[in-house]
Amino acid sequence: MEAINKDWSQIKLRINIKTTIEKAYSSWATQQGLEAWFLRKAPATDAQGKTRKTNELLSKDDTYLWTWHGYSDDMKHEGTVLEANGKDKFAFSFSSNCPVTVSIYKEQDEVIVELIEDNIPVDNARIFKHYTSNTMGWTFFLTNLKSVLEGGLDLRNFNPSLKNVITA
Repeated sequence: MEAINKDWSQIKLRINIKTTIEKAYSSWATQQGLEAWFLRKAPATDAQGKTRKTNELLSKDDTYLWTWHGYSDDMKHEGTVLEANGKDKFAFSFSSNCPVTVSIYKEQDEVIVELIEDNIPVDNARIFKHYTSNTMGWTFFLTNLKSVLEGGLDLRNFNPSLKNVITA
């Protein structure tokens, strides 16, 4: 009965990580950080068209082109940074142009990384595919972020010939 009343237009996930808010933020808001746990390549360009340095914080209105390990270069995502406050909140456009907002804060003396993907299309043709596929992906990548930040072990699939694994 709960599934009937579920808000399928939003994914909300939280994970606790033994790290600092600053390290968690730079993991989302720099090319170097994103490539350490999430993406194969994450180059970004500022609003004036200048390529960002790999360790430079991204800013609102920057654009990016992302590719993943385990996929060919055909699997890519172009998007825009929607918000970047330089300390604990980072938002970007994602699949189906859905905004993803990452908030980083302390709770019970632990760093929490909270991800919310909003405005998921709820028409019958796409809702379950988008919701389940992105929930599975975000769950894995948040777990990998925790693994990388807490101990350095990267769980991603680096073999593009190996398909249908949960490690992307």
